[in-house]
Amino acid sequence: MLDGAAAADPATTSPESPPTPPAPPPASPGTASPVTDIDAARFRSVLGRFATGVVAITAVEPGTGRPLGLVANSFTSVSLDPPLVAFCVAHTSTTWPRLRDAGRLCVNILGERQLETSRRLAARGGDKFAGVRWTESPGGAPLIDGGIAWIECSVEREHAAGDHAIVVARVHDLGRQGGDDPLIYYRGGYGGLA
Repeated sequence: MLDGAAAADPATTSPESPPTPPAPPPASPGTASPVTDIDAARFRSVLGRFATGVVAITAVEPGTGRPLGLVANSFTSVSLDPPLVAFCVAHTSTTWPRLRDAGRLCVNILGERQLETSRRLAARGGDKFAGVRWTESPGGAPLIDGGIAWIECSVEREHAAGDHAIVVARVHDLGRQGGDDPLIYYRGGYGGLA
């Protein structure tokens, strides 16, 4: 049969009774039981064992011309054609709505020596760019001095995902900066490559 179903055996099927459907395949190990409540601290502890880089997502605020930024460690490439990247932002962020409205963003991949810059941009309130040196990316977003690479992009799509938004952004330009090692986030703290 074209749909991949097995033909019924004429010796065991009568015209009065429909054929018995095949039994479902057995559950694979680890999938038989539904997900139960997962403690947030345990979840964070286990996933914290995955080392990530650190990025600063920046833009110039429309209307004020002031630089804006936030820090994320959930950043990845998505597609080569078209060139897309993605990052996650907490729904509680007060900076993200203003960044989103800017049009062009710059994802700055931070180097090992930029721990203080990361801490400043991760803080709530105040002038996050006080003491942070930057120039403009080709599209006008803050390109932070001392980064190891930058990606200029614009928001393509945003997807709600639990307590975060997954932002997919189209890449317009990109480049390498310094030769430093990356700033690493691992088990709740910052570090570098050993």
